Amino acid sequence: MAPSTLPQVTRRRACQLWGLTLGILTSLILFLSWHREQLAPSPAPTDRQTITLTDSTFTFYFNRSVYEALFPHLQLYRCQEVIARNNLCQRPSRAPLLLLAIKSHPASGGRRATLRRTWAQTAEMGGFWLQPLFLLGAASNQKQLELVAQESRMFGDILMWDFMESHHNLSLKERCFLQWVHGHCQRAAFVFKGDDDLFVNPKVLTDYLRRTPNASHFIHGNIQVHSVVMRTGKYAVSRDLYPLDHYPNFASGGGFIMSHLGLAALYRASLELPVFPLDDVYLAFLALAAKIPHRHDEAFRVWGIPKDELSAYQDSISIHGVSMERIEEVWKQLESLRKDFWIWS
Repeated sequence: MAPSTLPQVTRRRACQLWGLTLGILTSLILFLSWHREQLAPSPAPTDRQTITLTDSTFTFYFNRSVYEALFPHLQLYRCQEVIARNNLCQRPSRAPLLLLAIKSHPASGGRRATLRRTWAQTAEMGGFWLQPLFLLGAASNQKQLELVAQESRMFGDILMWDFMESHHNLSLKERCFLQWVHGHCQRAAFVFKGDDDLFVNPKVLTDYLRRTPNASHFIHGNIQVHSVVMRTGKYAVSRDLYPLDHYPNFASGGGFIMSHLGLAALYRASLELPVFPLDDVYLAFLALAAKIPHRHDEAFRVWGIPKDELSAYQDSISIHGVSMERIEEVWKQLESLRKDFWIWS
């Protein structure tokens, strides 16, 4: 080869070498980029089955499919009344309606009789019209159902659905009651909700509503703050259903108050959230979804009273776990005091 051609050959080979090197580098960059994408975590898929709620401390997740798998009857049940009470809230009154909604059992006719003789009476008091309503599920005992039917015809204060009474089905009682209020009792300014083993002082109850600023903006009661989740016993909840260790704040089921505004928002939330198998916690999640704050007051005595003295009954809105005999005895004493007050005033 002639000397004049050497530079051209060198340049050609240099270009070929540079092109090969560039190709290798490009291939290596593309490979590394692909490999990095394979190693990088994929973004979490959007799950339309999952609902997220947040309070100031915790974030709560609800996966509908988990609830449907573990408690299908709570999710699939459609509220069906076997004893309807559609006109209960239509009675004429100039005073705002305060509905006394009392959870009861078909077998508890004696308790309902005691409450009717004492605090669960239709009356006007403290600027409110008080109307009692007993909330029942069904039972397998036919004799109990017949007695409930007779009781309903006599007093007209029983609302009953066709789901069976059970611990977990109390959440259905909560959901179906919200549906009933939405459809048949939007006149209710407030609802006091409690069990049939409560003593309630209607005067203290109505005084509380009158003196509490913006009472309609809250759920009122004895508020349990981020209670620890129980994994054993009557109130046990599995980690599969609820992996967190704490619940949102809730009003203890021993007695609490909801307002007209709150009831409407809670009903709308019940159309979206799955049904939790503990009724007070279920209401807590509904309140969180509806953005309704809680207001705590010690006058809701959900754990009983330190000393069984008349003064405690005079000062409390409600006292949980009182025997029927004691409720009647206390009521008579309070009635006597009221009569003496009117005589001397």
